[in-house]
Amino acid sequence: MSEDKKQLLHLVIGGELEDLDDITFRNLDEVDIVGIYPNYETAAAAWKQKAQMTVDNAHMRYFVVHMHRLLDPGKK
Repeated sequence: MSEDKKQLLHLVIGGELEDLDDITFRNLDEVDIVGIYPNYETAAAAWKQKAQMTVDNAHMRYFVVHMHRLLDPGKK
């Protein structure tokens, strides 16, 4: 795989937070695991779509997790 096509996995998750000043989900059983994406651009598009769908709920938050950094913390 060429360097410019390198797979950099990203996870998009979301759910209701207990408090807007912290990242503690209200109910882990209800966390929405949106999906795993091969690059940031596609993950950001999925994040944006889900975030816009829940804009009326101030406690609902979606996040992009850089899985590639967790899998290989020495690389960017």
